[in-house]
Amino acid sequence: MGPSGVGKSTTAELIAARLGWPFAEADEFHPRANIDKMTSGIALDDADRAPWLAAIRDWISREAARGVSTVLTCSALKHSYRDLLREADARVCFVALEADVELVAARMSHRKGHFMPPSLLASQFADLQPLTADEDGITVSVAVPPEEVVHEILTKLGLEPSIA
Repeated sequence: MGPSGVGKSTTAELIAARLGWPFAEADEFHPRANIDKMTSGIALDDADRAPWLAAIRDWISREAARGVSTVLTCSALKHSYRDLLREADARVCFVALEADVELVAARMSHRKGHFMPPSLLASQFADLQPLTADEDGITVSVAVPPEEVVHEILTKLGLEPSIA
């Protein structure tokens, strides 16, 4: 979880590959109206996000019902959004990717083909509510190379085999 451009997709794809778990990109769950709005440079509001988050929650539940653990990217910027995701019939553990706005802006300036324009980055950081003690999750800095980020995440979650 985290603002657009923080490295969610890169990190999640690496984790999914390492664990052999299915990967899903939350952007794929957006209705066309949300994509059109963001492409036009208009930030989504909570009403726009509600059906999107419900679709993600339902996907998590369906996969868990099949006995499948998954890796999913989702901005999940607000506590209330994460509350909705935690309604899934599964354990939902958040990995908050942390970076300063300058690093994220620099990364976004090199990104091609994404519908989220860099002009909306400030709104993402303004909405970001850090994980709280009542939320199942960890926070990891992305100021290091992606492989190091993934190693730290898997280690903190107890999913990285220790080297003896």
